[in-house]
Amino acid sequence: MLDDLSAYVQDRGWIVPAGLAVADAGPLDQNPRVRAGWQRVRAAATGHLIHGVVVPCFAHIAYRAADWDTERSWLLEQGLFVIATDPTELQPHLGPGICGAGAVHLEEFGRGMGVPR
Repeated sequence: MLDDLSAYVQDRGWIVPAGLAVADAGPLDQNPRVRAGWQRVRAAATGHLIHGVVVPCFAHIAYRAADWDTERSWLLEQGLFVIATDPTELQPHLGPGICGAGAVHLEEFGRGMGVPR
Protein backbone atom coordinates (compact mmCIF):
# COMPACT_ATOMS: atom_id res chain seq x y z
CA MET A 1 0.00 0.00 0.00
CA LEU A 2 2.79 2.44 0.84
CA ASP A 3 4.39 1.64 -2.52
CA ASP A 4 1.26 2.89 -4.31
CA LEU A 5 1.20 6.05 -2.20
CA SER A 6 4.92 6.59 -2.77
CA ALA A 7 4.41 6.33 -6.53
CA TYR A 8 1.52 8.83 -6.33
CA VAL A 9 3.67 11.27 -4.37
CA GLN A 10 6.74 10.82 -6.58
CA ASP A 11 4.68 11.36 -9.75
CA ARG A 12 3.88 14.82 -8.40
CA GLY A 13 7.43 15.67 -7.38
CA TRP A 14 6.55 15.82 -3.70
CA ILE A 15 8.96 14.92 -0.92
CA VAL A 16 8.43 12.50 1.96
CA PRO A 17 11.13 12.92 4.62
CA ALA A 18 12.68 9.79 6.06
CA GLY A 19 10.48 8.17 8.67
CA LEU A 20 7.29 10.00 7.71
CA ALA A 21 5.74 7.35 5.50
CA VAL A 22 3.42 5.72 8.03
CA ALA A 23 1.66 2.37 7.80
CA ASP A 24 -0.99 2.26 10.49
CA ALA A 25 -1.82 -1.35 11.31
CA GLY A 26 -4.61 -0.42 13.74
CA PRO A 27 -8.16 -1.54 12.96
CA LEU A 28 -10.10 0.96 10.86
CA ASP A 29 -13.09 0.85 13.17
CA GLN A 30 -10.91 1.85 16.14
CA ASN A 31 -10.84 5.49 17.22
CA PRO A 32 -7.97 7.09 15.25
CA ARG A 33 -6.65 8.77 18.40
CA VAL A 34 -5.64 5.40 19.87
CA ARG A 35 -3.94 4.02 16.73
CA ALA A 36 -0.15 4.24 16.99
CA GLY A 37 0.35 5.02 13.31
CA TRP A 38 -2.16 7.84 13.31
CA GLN A 39 -0.54 9.26 16.43
CA ARG A 40 2.74 9.45 14.47
CA VAL A 41 0.92 11.44 11.79
CA ARG A 42 -0.60 13.77 14.39
CA ALA A 43 2.82 14.27 16.04
CA ALA A 44 4.38 15.14 12.67
CA ALA A 45 1.56 17.62 12.06
CA THR A 46 1.86 19.35 15.42
CA GLY A 47 5.65 19.38 15.02
CA HIS A 48 5.23 21.22 11.70
CA LEU A 49 7.05 18.42 9.86
CA ILE A 50 4.38 17.88 7.19
CA HIS A 51 2.15 19.96 4.95
CA GLY A 52 -0.40 17.26 4.21
CA VAL A 53 -1.56 13.69 4.37
CA VAL A 54 -2.03 11.29 1.45
CA VAL A 55 -4.09 8.15 1.94
CA PRO A 56 -5.75 5.62 -0.38
CA CYS A 57 -9.19 6.64 0.89
CA PHE A 58 -10.43 8.81 3.73
CA ALA A 59 -11.53 5.73 5.69
CA HIS A 60 -7.83 5.07 6.29
CA ILE A 61 -7.85 8.09 8.56
CA ALA A 62 -11.19 7.37 10.20
CA TYR A 63 -13.69 4.68 9.26
CA ARG A 64 -16.67 6.13 11.12
CA ALA A 65 -18.19 9.41 9.92
CA ALA A 66 -18.02 11.12 13.32
CA ASP A 67 -14.34 10.19 13.73
CA TRP A 68 -13.60 11.41 10.19
CA ASP A 69 -15.30 14.75 10.90
CA THR A 70 -13.20 15.18 14.03
CA GLU A 71 -9.91 14.26 12.36
CA ARG A 72 -10.64 16.28 9.21
CA SER A 73 -11.41 19.37 11.28
CA TRP A 74 -8.23 18.88 13.28
CA LEU A 75 -6.12 18.48 10.13
CA LEU A 76 -7.59 21.65 8.64
CA GLU A 77 -6.97 23.53 11.89
CA GLN A 78 -3.31 22.51 11.54
CA GLY A 79 -3.26 24.06 8.05
CA LEU A 80 -2.79 20.67 6.38
CA PHE A 81 -4.40 19.29 3.28
CA VAL A 82 -5.65 15.73 2.90
CA ILE A 83 -5.62 13.84 -0.39
CA ALA A 84 -7.27 10.48 -0.97
CA THR A 85 -5.89 8.79 -4.07
CA ASP A 86 -9.22 6.97 -4.46
CA PRO A 87 -11.63 8.87 -2.19
CA THR A 88 -14.77 6.89 -3.02
CA GLU A 89 -13.55 3.36 -2.61
CA LEU A 90 -12.57 1.32 0.40
CA GLN A 91 -10.46 -1.38 -1.18
CA PRO A 92 -12.36 -4.71 -1.41
CA HIS A 93 -9.70 -6.69 0.48
CA LEU A 94 -9.48 -4.03 3.18
CA GLY A 95 -11.91 -4.31 6.05
CA PRO A 96 -12.14 -2.59 9.40
CA GLY A 97 -9.37 -4.82 10.76
CA ILE A 98 -6.65 -3.47 8.44
CA CYS A 99 -5.56 0.11 7.94
CA GLY A 100 -2.84 2.04 6.21
CA ALA A 101 -2.09 5.74 6.12
CA GLY A 102 0.71 7.76 4.61
CA ALA A 103 1.90 11.02 6.07
CA VAL A 104 3.50 13.20 3.47
CA HIS A 105 5.60 16.35 3.73
CA LEU A 106 5.02 18.22 0.50
CA GLU A 107 7.96 20.55 0.14
CA GLU A 108 7.26 21.51 -3.47
CA PHE A 109 3.50 21.82 -3.03
CA GLY A 110 3.89 24.36 -0.23
CA ARG A 111 5.92 26.88 -2.21
CA GLY A 112 3.89 29.83 -3.39
CA MET A 113 0.59 28.05 -2.87
CA GLY A 114 -0.52 29.67 0.36
CA VAL A 115 0.22 26.55 2.37
CA PRO A 116 1.72 27.36 5.78
CA ARG A 117 5.17 26.11 6.86
